[in-house]
Amino acid sequence: MLALDNPVRVRPEAREQLMDTLRANKIPDEYGLRVGIRGGGCGASWLLGFDTPGSSDEVYNVEGVRIIIDRKHLLYVLGAEIGYEPGGFTVEKV
Repeated sequence: MLALDNPVRVRPEAREQLMDTLRANKIPDEYGLRVGIRGGGCGASWLLGFDTPGSSDEVYNVEGVRIIIDRKHLLYVLGAEIGYEPGGFTVEKV
């Protein structure tokens, strides 16, 4: 069972890559990784990117990574695992 404190999981290789990217690009501390979905139905795709939280967002600290999730997307992203492979980030819904 997932606790709402950790709605998503960040694998170690993804955490390392995210932290390196934040440092290398001198991204300010108020930014975090936005996790969401784009589109809907069969055409839905994952949304990952650095952003600042807005009024409709929830902010979580998941394994040292600031995660931002719009409340409307929370149900859809619960249980997602963010990983990293050569070529980019991956998201798997478990």
